[in-house]
Amino acid sequence: MVTSGFERRTRAGATYATLALFAVYCLFPFLWMVDTALKPPGEVRSLNPTFWIVNPTLENFRHVLTDGNFLAYFRNSVIVAGGATALSLMIAIFCGYALSRFPREPITRTVGGALLMSQMIPGVLLLAPIYILMRELGLLSTYRALIIVYCTFAIPLCSFMLKGFFDGVPGELEDAAEMDGCSRFGFIYRILLPLAAPGILATALFCFVTAWNEFLFGYVLINDEARRTLTPGIMVFKGPHLTDWGALMAAAVLAVVPVAVFFVYLQRFLMEGLTTGAVKG
Repeated sequence: MVTSGFERRTRAGATYATLALFAVYCLFPFLWMVDTALKPPGEVRSLNPTFWIVNPTLENFRHVLTDGNFLAYFRNSVIVAGGATALSLMIAIFCGYALSRFPREPITRTVGGALLMSQMIPGVLLLAPIYILMRELGLLSTYRALIIVYCTFAIPLCSFMLKGFFDGVPGELEDAAEMDGCSRFGFIYRILLPLAAPGILATALFCFVTAWNEFLFGYVLINDEARRTLTPGIMVFKGPHLTDWGALMAAAVLAVVPVAVFFVYLQRFLMEGLTTGAVKG
């Protein structure tokens, strides 16, 4: 069907207007958070809040960075999220490979079914058992406790994601590598991982962000202020009688921006990884 130039421009305008509306809707909380972080206390507590800032200030950011333990919280989150991501990937790569290459084996089906069922259990139901287990193991208020817990929830999802990416690598490549004398581990290291690198990066990003943003277990399992992670640490600006909204929003901005910049920088690899796992043949 032939369409006129006016009709094409109208459709394109309506499409972009709709996308812009959804973008504003999604970005509004973040923009309001940045706006509040740049306001002095008097404007934050105004009875008629607006986006317009009469006296913009960076005092809230200075207060967060210099008067508290924000940098220590940030470091702890990097250690925990990075450790959980690295450990989850090391295990999920081999698990995803087994799920991809041996789908008909009974043990593979059993493990796959167990991983799938584990994703159906809400994490909050496991909070008390995990707390008791970590207490008995003497791991409360340690990085290891959070890394183990985050790996518990990340490994099943990472394994299924990597299975989809590994399914896109032809089995003939493995047969050819085996004929050339390459071992199974050699094939995984030299051939499979480079070919699936975008998918592995996409999986790592999702795992890292999940661990970075987790609040409940970080709040319950860590009681030592020196080991507290970022999301529970931000709650120090919310007191029982008064909330420092400017500092709270500034801390939230500082927690979000590094991950957002990381996502933007690696967006090309992320999209490539997602499409690699989605297209077969």
